[in-house]
Amino acid sequence: MTAAFSQATLTRGTAAPQLPTPPTGWPIGSYESYEGAQRAVEYLAGQKFPVEDVTIVGVEPMLVERISGRLTWGKVLTSGAMSGAWFGLFVGLLLSLFTPGAGFAPILIGLASGIGFGLVFAAIGYAATRGRRDFVSHSQLVARRYDVLSLPRNAERGRDLLARLAVG
Repeated sequence: MTAAFSQATLTRGTAAPQLPTPPTGWPIGSYESYEGAQRAVEYLAGQKFPVEDVTIVGVEPMLVERISGRLTWGKVLTSGAMSGAWFGLFVGLLLSLFTPGAGFAPILIGLASGIGFGLVFAAIGYAATRGRRDFVSHSQLVARRYDVLSLPRNAERGRDLLARLAVG
């Protein structure tokens, strides 16, 4: 039933396709940053342009990995102990809530067990890398440029509006 509804919606053109498809439309602007493309679409929306005909396309995608620090045994074990402590505290709280008259014992046992397990698993994981990845990083998908596309029926007007935005 859902598939039939989705297909019917797609054939009428009132919803975006569910499968990955290449973008359609004519380029009406190109920007070095996503913020620039977003600002252009916001400007178009403010000018009563039909933004539902607009697509922002990141061209030449790149995976950028930014290194944020060096890993040491101390950092690894501290992080493992902290994450284990939170999980153990959570389990201990649940046990104390559902065990009548238990007091703080389940909380303390859960906390200690969580710290212990966190230390062990962090140490095993770090030792398994054998120094091949002694840094912490964050990955981000970015593009070299961002093109704003519009369906052909409004492309010329969109280009004119964005030219006015560029002039100031």
